[in-house]
Amino acid sequence: MINHWTLQQLRLFEAVARHRSYTRAAEELCLTQPAVHIQVRRLEEIVGLPLIERVGKKLLLTRAGEEVYAATVAVMGQLRALTGEIADMKGKVAGPLKMAVVTSAKFFMPHFLGLFVQDYPDVAPQLTVTNRARVLERLAENQDDFVVMGQIPNDMDLTVRPFMDNLLVVVAHPDHRLAGTADIPLEEIVRERFLLREVGSGTRMSAAQMFSEHGLTVEPYMELGSSEAIKQAIMAGLGVSVLALSSLELELEAQRLVILDVAGFPLHRTWYAVHLQGKHLGLTASVFLDFLVKEGAHLGIRKGWVAELHPSHRARIAPRRARKTRDL
Repeated sequence: MINHWTLQQLRLFEAVARHRSYTRAAEELCLTQPAVHIQVRRLEEIVGLPLIERVGKKLLLTRAGEEVYAATVAVMGQLRALTGEIADMKGKVAGPLKMAVVTSAKFFMPHFLGLFVQDYPDVAPQLTVTNRARVLERLAENQDDFVVMGQIPNDMDLTVRPFMDNLLVVVAHPDHRLAGTADIPLEEIVRERFLLREVGSGTRMSAAQMFSEHGLTVEPYMELGSSEAIKQAIMAGLGVSVLALSSLELELEAQRLVILDVAGFPLHRTWYAVHLQGKHLGLTASVFLDFLVKEGAHLGIRKGWVAELHPSHRARIAPRRARKTRDL
């Protein structure tokens, strides 16, 4: 029976099982939905048992499906590792580079990958963008070469490499009553309608900690599941929020959003590349991490993020930026 299985069938089944959707699996693999469905059906015929069943509108794995899925994940992981090991033996930076990043990092990580692939065209990046809770799950399960996040968990043995400033700013609609006001007190800004990410978000945790240190609490007017949703809500005039400066490039350029000059902001945080302590990184992942540390200190300047800040904001970050450059 096993002799008749193909890697393509296993790869398609793994994607369907992971997404619980033929459509999303097809989109990920750049195939048509019927093509994916046919290959999964053929795999079920070879196994002799149903692997996936539909209950209402949901796709669920059968008991056989769960066993095949677990084995498939292990096989695919071993093949990816083998590809990297062979590249290492050849002393070549090539093959898969697998990472997961929190959603706020999706605004800059493609820039790093684009620059890296220009130098190493045989590298095949695999980037998963998801929320912090899922990134932590992937980290604990060692599913990636490394993950990128802004808040490091305290209950795991990790190797952590800082590579870029993460500046958090207060953002509002251009017509907001406080737009253009200098040095807005924290006591005044907390009275605004705040749009916040879900509980557990690194950005939300950082902002809450900052306000708490000043004896203040922000009550969410709305909770939204992504930075994109929050930006749209701000542009609709629903409130203000604290967001990563690196996520605002297009909206600031189009003058759809403005940064408020709030006392104590921008918050200085750091982006980290993280993996389990003791994990062996292949040549490609190691070279990319070194690249992140080297290029991360300069990406924000090249893209003009700091130039978007209020003059008083730039004055507040200047000493820190100088120290960080010397440290590097």
